[in-house]
Amino acid sequence: MMCDTSSDENEFDDWFIESLKIYRSIHEYQLEHPTRVFEWTGDKTICVAGYRLSKNEILELLLPLKLFADDNQGLCAERDFKVVHGGFTDGSINCLKHIPGTRCVITNDGCSSQLYVWDVGDDDSDVIKRTADIHLKTASSDKGVKIDSCFTGNACVLHGSQVNDIQLTELTSGAALYTVGTDVSDALSALQFVSGSVYLACSVDGDLYVGDTRVASPPLRSAAGGREADHWSMGVRTDPSSPEPSSCCIARLSSSCQVVVSDLRNLKSPVCQAQLNVQRKTTCDDFILVTWAPALENCLAVSGFDGMVQIYDTASWRPELMDFQPLFSHRGHMMSEYNVDTSPVVTTHVWHPSRPRTVLSAGVDGSVHVWDWVDNATDSC
Repeated sequence: MMCDTSSDENEFDDWFIESLKIYRSIHEYQLEHPTRVFEWTGDKTICVAGYRLSKNEILELLLPLKLFADDNQGLCAERDFKVVHGGFTDGSINCLKHIPGTRCVITNDGCSSQLYVWDVGDDDSDVIKRTADIHLKTASSDKGVKIDSCFTGNACVLHGSQVNDIQLTELTSGAALYTVGTDVSDALSALQFVSGSVYLACSVDGDLYVGDTRVASPPLRSAAGGREADHWSMGVRTDPSSPEPSSCCIARLSSSCQVVVSDLRNLKSPVCQAQLNVQRKTTCDDFILVTWAPALENCLAVSGFDGMVQIYDTASWRPELMDFQPLFSHRGHMMSEYNVDTSPVVTTHVWHPSRPRTVLSAGVDGSVHVWDWVDNATDSC
């Protein structure tokens, strides 16, 4: 047992020395209970909430200001995360979305069809309060709901647990502005707008559905063409400078560690794909996540298989399936876990919207990391 402890300590020491070279900065925070949701509420603030079945915290955290002090970093006093607003929820929060231009977030507990509206608070109050409940009669009550918010127009959310219950709901009135015209009952793993009205839905088996909230016709389906037993998730990269949904790029990640990148103009043929160098340490598919870097070309991050967040450069990927190595691996959550009988797993991650190499990640142990990684291989990704 002493040998195992010594080995863990040596591995931590090696990682600590390595971190001085591979990170521009790295900061850690410890939540009372783990989270699986990150949502930006500002350039320096993020909302998190626990996913235990019982009572959880919902918090708005201010990132360490030292992270943003590009010059004279040694003179910056704020080096830690800070809770700026907080509250409590009676159950789990498995999905959380911020409504752009407001101080509201929408949540779902992952096991019912209810949506909960929260006021994150302002300068006059540090309390996050639940202000409304939205009961969705069309949703499957035991599978939870995926949520996304509109880019423009009135405050409303797109939501659904299955393809056939996707709906656009106005928050103030609770009225259904759009319902999907299909009887397909495939469970959803992701739901995201790619323009003010066009959205993408990804089913658990990897099929893509392209819908438009302005028309009543059913969404167009594109089959995944992968293994039937796989669980798939989706990440979408949109071009803020182009209002056309065709400018977006879609990455689908399977539970067998395969990524398929598609173009919305031709979903039947992959632009490129890769078999990732990931060793699964868990059989749970709930945390599998792929995201595009919003401020870097061709970079995406994957997590949920083990205690790492891996970043890949897709510029060299090909239409044929091949093995590829990560450009960078964040192993910090593995280093914060010393119980040899427990395999740490990353529950979620998110890129900073404007800082190219700044990423936040969370682990099953309640750890939250924000890290700015160094690309030693090339100056641009």
